[in-house]
Amino acid sequence: MESTKIEQKERVAADVIAFSKNGEPVLLVEVKSSEPNSKNDLYIHQAINKIISYLRGADELIPFAMLVTLKNIQIYQWDGIKLSEPIACLQTGDVLSYYETEFKNKKIFHLYLTTLVEAWLRDLAYHWKFPNPPAKKELETIGLVKRLVNGTTQAEVIISNDTLR
Repeated sequence: MESTKIEQKERVAADVIAFSKNGEPVLLVEVKSSEPNSKNDLYIHQAINKIISYLRGADELIPFAMLVTLKNIQIYQWDGIKLSEPIACLQTGDVLSYYETEFKNKKIFHLYLTTLVEAWLRDLAYHWKFPNPPAKKELETIGLVKRLVNGTTQAEVIISNDTLR
């Protein structure tokens, strides 16, 4: 009997995509909840390469990207060809402790960190928790908040043909 090989195409999923009120993707978020085993620079470099790969694979231009680690939130701009240097850097604990008061004192796992990031982004869009969500001014300065207003987020978005339309 002959064995048949079934090829499975790897599904590439972004942790979070934030969409404008018109449904346009405006922000791709990569969440890293594990502490790096080796040098932090290599860990960040690999995460940035993953973000670039996702942005290149998207059918539409996603103008902003965010890398969230347990320590920092870095925001970048994407022009369709090149990812900028960070245009905003925030302390993760300072931002997300508004949504989890024990953030700095307990172990935070990937799914929970992703959920907290989504809560923050939705708060920036709708002010459901705070009239002035954390880091709102910094994100207004770079033009991100105006694109998030009345938008939404979606976790685990598959990056491939027509997934963002």
